[in-house]
Amino acid sequence: MLNTKTRLTVVLLIFMLLISPLIKANDVPEILTMKQRAALIDNMTELRVSTLMPPLMKQHNIDMWILISREYNEDPILKTMLPATWLSARRTTIFMFALNRQGGVDAYAIAPYKVGNVFKQGWNKQDQPNQWLALNSLIKQYKPNNIALNTSSYWGHADGLVVGDYNTLMANLPKQYHTKIISAEPLAVSWLELRIPQEVEVYKHIVALAHHIIAEGFSSKVITVGQTTSDDLVWWFRERVKELKLHTWFHPSVTIQRADSVHDDNVIQAGDLLHVDFGITYLRLNTDTQQHAYVLKAGETNAPEYLVAALKSGNKLQDIFTAQFAKGKTGNEVLAAARKAAIKEGLKPTIYSHPLGYHGHGAGTTLGMWDAQQGVSGSGDYPLHLNTAYSIELNNAVFIKAWGKEIRIMLEEDAFFDATGVWYLNGRQTQLLLVK
Repeated sequence: MLNTKTRLTVVLLIFMLLISPLIKANDVPEILTMKQRAALIDNMTELRVSTLMPPLMKQHNIDMWILISREYNEDPILKTMLPATWLSARRTTIFMFALNRQGGVDAYAIAPYKVGNVFKQGWNKQDQPNQWLALNSLIKQYKPNNIALNTSSYWGHADGLVVGDYNTLMANLPKQYHTKIISAEPLAVSWLELRIPQEVEVYKHIVALAHHIIAEGFSSKVITVGQTTSDDLVWWFRERVKELKLHTWFHPSVTIQRADSVHDDNVIQAGDLLHVDFGITYLRLNTDTQQHAYVLKAGETNAPEYLVAALKSGNKLQDIFTAQFAKGKTGNEVLAAARKAAIKEGLKPTIYSHPLGYHGHGAGTTLGMWDAQQGVSGSGDYPLHLNTAYSIELNNAVFIKAWGKEIRIMLEEDAFFDATGVWYLNGRQTQLLLVK
């Protein structure tokens, strides 16, 4: 595993992501090379396995965790553990984590190839031609009281064991261990939702990158008023992400709210309130952001006061919501309390926040859905844990008298929940972006 003070904590997190505290809108983002990314990803995986896996397996009373995938049909969790140079599993890839007598965890790859530095090689094909018998040998060596597999009713991320692999496992597993099979769900969700301190530092940078790209898109550098359409802007975001050698995990959207009904097309006009929903994937972590911009009319230097006030109401809803976060409270409890408090304050809230991390819609505590404001069964009953990241996603409806209609301030900002409470990884939008 890692040494030399965790390889100087991954060379000081690749020199603090190439010296970039907070990326401003006009700065050119510093992006790691593919080789630097691979080093950071692999070392972060080693750090996570060495620091998270032992306490998590003990906490959830799991002696052994087995993950099985065939090439191009990967378990979502197994993918988070592959070396950076492995873009998929190879043939049948089996990972095993086993508690050892010293209180630590031994990690094995029972696979036809060596799998990075995290896993010991658990199969020598020349000595034992049968991969499943090699797995059985390790199981017999550790004599686990239980064997956890990735099956889950509520989280697709933790339900990655497919029927074919399950059937093959059970056909080869000694009968004495059949009754020891349990669901890995609690361990699997914990692995996905928890972030170590080094990842949090990286996450700040990734969210800053996402904010930079949004600010760049919502500017006169990209938008020509009266010509650029919302669809043009969507595809600009896609192209810009590719130019930066990043990825989007969903197709962005750009919508327009406006006062008049004269312009009912999607051409961006002066006086429009723009909205974007946008997320990137970088260093295996995901962002999910929604922000607003106002297109200035001739002679204007700021957005109308009623739109400024509308944004403030959205920020107020964020504050009411995040103030309800507490370790051990379920998502449904937080949702109900936040909605009650917001409505009492005269707001018109819709809350639909979710965990964030290896997946954009991550495993962990669900805090409402747009069509489930009374709570979500299963994942909404799951309690909040410290050191977890969330997309604080919600909207507040506001009637704009000057427009004669109701609009929605739709906000989504990436935040972290720890012992200090909820805080935003790169701040949040408190002022409308302005398109000149």
